[in-house]
Amino acid sequence: MTESEGQVAAVRGFNRFYTRKLGVLDQHLLQSPFSLSEARVLYELAHREDAAARDIGIELGLDAGYLSRIVQKFDDDGLIVRTPLPTDRRQVRLNLTTKGRQAFAKLDRASHDEVATMLNGLDGDRRAAVVQAMGTIERSLQPQAARPAGFLLRSHRIGDIGWVISRQGRAYAEEYGWDISYEALVAEICAQFVKSFDPAREHCWIAEVDGEPVGSIFLVNGGAGVAKLRLLLVEEKARGLGVGRALVEQCVRTARENGYKRMTLWTQSILVAARGIYARQGFRRVKEERHHSFGVDLVGETWEMDL
Repeated sequence: MTESEGQVAAVRGFNRFYTRKLGVLDQHLLQSPFSLSEARVLYELAHREDAAARDIGIELGLDAGYLSRIVQKFDDDGLIVRTPLPTDRRQVRLNLTTKGRQAFAKLDRASHDEVATMLNGLDGDRRAAVVQAMGTIERSLQPQAARPAGFLLRSHRIGDIGWVISRQGRAYAEEYGWDISYEALVAEICAQFVKSFDPAREHCWIAEVDGEPVGSIFLVNGGAGVAKLRLLLVEEKARGLGVGRALVEQCVRTARENGYKRMTLWTQSILVAARGIYARQGFRRVKEERHHSFGVDLVGETWEMDL
């Protein structure tokens, strides 16, 4: 066997091992009602708004007929709404319903818990090595054209706080149906941040692409050596660039440099993309509680990490 043939065999062997390890060959993924392909489509819909069915098929490499059957099943189960394009009624835009987002949140949590269980069986060094190796594989095999575009993080300046309030209110209203009481809460948080701002212990970062704000995050002093991560936001058009991850990493790194011992945040179970970033950064969910806020029923979650 030549060296190249041995390398091919090694990759194929790893693929067989990993699919068995994660159980992706089971008829239903993670004891859910979804197959692997259905779960992948559900994931794409959870991270996009007004997604074109054709684009999802191309992204996932799914046959058009097979994708059509998945979409029809989701429609029949009340997980999605379909909107024909005005310019071509043969093409449709897809969005998850509240039921669809709840279904994805449940699947996402099951996936998170299964992987966490797998990693918890390893000591710290082995766990870090596994995660680093996976990152190397992903970066090496990712097409050059698909790699993240450039963006920068900067400190806030005059006008940014108003932008944060406006974009937070609008984004959560459009994506999750939250009412204006959420915008009022954001305004209160931002006003307090400005009034009591301690530049030695607190910070706000704005992410920019080509000079345009596309994201934000706040580091706030919670007292007793505890830092609070607040108001993470990434505009839809900037998602997939790594903006959210960079904002969270910057916030955590600065908290460590400023001498905080612990960091905490409050989020909601439906915010699956943000929760994924927090988990990968090292936060752990320590509390959850059902509540009715911003005009909707939610499951609030408290996450923490030692610094």
